[in-house]
Amino acid sequence: MATTFQRARNEEQRAVRRKAILDTTAAMLTEMPVAEVSLNELSRRVGLAKSNVLRYFESREAVLLELLDTATRDWLEHLGTALDEAVDPGAGTAERADLLAAALADSLAARPVLCDLVSAQAAVLERNVSAQVAADYKRAAIANVDAFAGRVRAHLPELGEQDALRFAAATVMVTGAVWTHAHPSPGMLAAYEADPSLAALRLEFPTTLRDMLQVVLSGLLARAAR
Repeated sequence: MATTFQRARNEEQRAVRRKAILDTTAAMLTEMPVAEVSLNELSRRVGLAKSNVLRYFESREAVLLELLDTATRDWLEHLGTALDEAVDPGAGTAERADLLAAALADSLAARPVLCDLVSAQAAVLERNVSAQVAADYKRAAIANVDAFAGRVRAHLPELGEQDALRFAAATVMVTGAVWTHAHPSPGMLAAYEADPSLAALRLEFPTTLRDMLQVVLSGLLARAAR
């Protein structure tokens, strides 16, 4: 049910409105993919005119970028425990790398909203925002990548600081790409079903992501060993 707000009169009220917009958008993302989230529907659900929503966020994409940052920070908060449980500190380098990649793939597969937002980041979400919103998001993204790299190095110190950062950045990009390909259009699904020879092109998200992350880690570790 939509909630009707009066116009915000102070910063505290503005914060309440912003939170309502973000919470409503987050709820919508549990029901539909990023591509289907519209400003019109968001406005209807939050109980504000579209022009009033735009008083708090300059565009639909600005709302989604903020949610992407929030979802990433929430994932990172839980990632440390997940890696602690999955990676045996007494194992060899290669085994720890494989365990780490598998744990990352599982943790991301458990967060479909985050993966969907990541897949839309560069091609969609960054295309309709001002320089200020873009800069704010990129600063937050850099902090998140740094935090992610730190969690990786805690279990795989052989990587070194720069390679841990490279792996963290690669994980984000690979996650977005694999998510997109693992969720094909209805037409593509129909083609796969009609022609079994095409089945090899149909990707399964966690397995494909795990395999690709393991390959990236193996390459980085091999280069570091040289």
